[in-house]
Amino acid sequence: MVKEVFNPWEVSGDIDYSKLVKKFGITPMKELPKIFTENVLFRRGVIFAHRDFPRILEAIKNKKKFVMMTGLMPTGKFHIGHMIVALQMVFYQKLGAKVYIAVADLEAYNARNQSLEESKKIALDYISNYVALGLDLKKCDIYFQSDRSLEAKKSNSYYRLQNLLARHATFAEFKAVYGEITPGKMVSALLQASDMLHAQLPEFEKECPVVVPVGIDQDPHLRLARDLSKRIKTNKFTQLSSTYHYFMPGLDGGKMSASIPTSYISMEDSASEVKKKINKYAFSGGKATLEEHREKGGNPDIDVSFQYLKFFFEEDDEKLKEIEENYRSGKMTTGELKAYTIDKINSFLEKHQKKLEKAKKIVREKFA
Repeated sequence: MVKEVFNPWEVSGDIDYSKLVKKFGITPMKELPKIFTENVLFRRGVIFAHRDFPRILEAIKNKKKFVMMTGLMPTGKFHIGHMIVALQMVFYQKLGAKVYIAVADLEAYNARNQSLEESKKIALDYISNYVALGLDLKKCDIYFQSDRSLEAKKSNSYYRLQNLLARHATFAEFKAVYGEITPGKMVSALLQASDMLHAQLPEFEKECPVVVPVGIDQDPHLRLARDLSKRIKTNKFTQLSSTYHYFMPGLDGGKMSASIPTSYISMEDSASEVKKKINKYAFSGGKATLEEHREKGGNPDIDVSFQYLKFFFEEDDEKLKEIEENYRSGKMTTGELKAYTIDKINSFLEKHQKKLEKAKKIVREKFA
């Protein structure tokens, strides 16, 4: 039996999303404007809950300034699971958002014992993938926690905010929010709060709505930042908004992990590697024998290949519905479903990898 661990640094065991929605006090996502339902992540409920999201909808409707804030943990390879947030960056940018991306190299140093040099190398690979997916670097503010800005006023205000926030947090509060906590993780959590709030400082965008899209495991960071922002009196902040998305399942059906190569498909995997991984490792919702499968059908709700099609790789809703019905009825076998998914993923990756080569040159020049 897998021990259940659930915090911003580690997730294992089964995840009961409905239980977490109630526990964390977040709101299920309701009906959205047409521009959102045209996006597959919102339309299919991959993004399933929020806090104070109407504030962002209002800013978009009235063409007001708003920020999308996110971070990247520079560990492991960039894989298809990371696309959930990356595609939201591109989506919000097209809706007019200024995108802020924090490279959590200090958090990786404090919580995962990774050097700053290694974090930078990995981060540039992530950013290259963002660009290949459509992110416009000219409309972004991408920075490393260890080196916020060459502009002294901006850099000073960012680190000053972290220290001002520290005055309003208590050890008991950290324990209540995070459970087990170390001094390094406390520092990282305060810096994350500064990440999420500092775009509203006078040296940056000034007070405006900020949306932070996260997996539900990151909600403790949001709760802490929201609470601290109400206590600090030196600056006025519009309360943070947030959205929550389901984890894309790993190949084995558990959480996809950048530290376990057999749990994910990398954006740079070859066609043969994708085929091998799906055929060998992708958890199936099919029955034990072909005869039983034809009679009783498969379960697409737990089938990893089907979930990958649902998250990204089959944009046609009617085609996805047809596949689901055929698999449930037993008309489509697991082998056929896997073959279809392999073709869809490889078709996507072939195009992406060509864009990625160009994107790497752009990123190298910008961050040299």
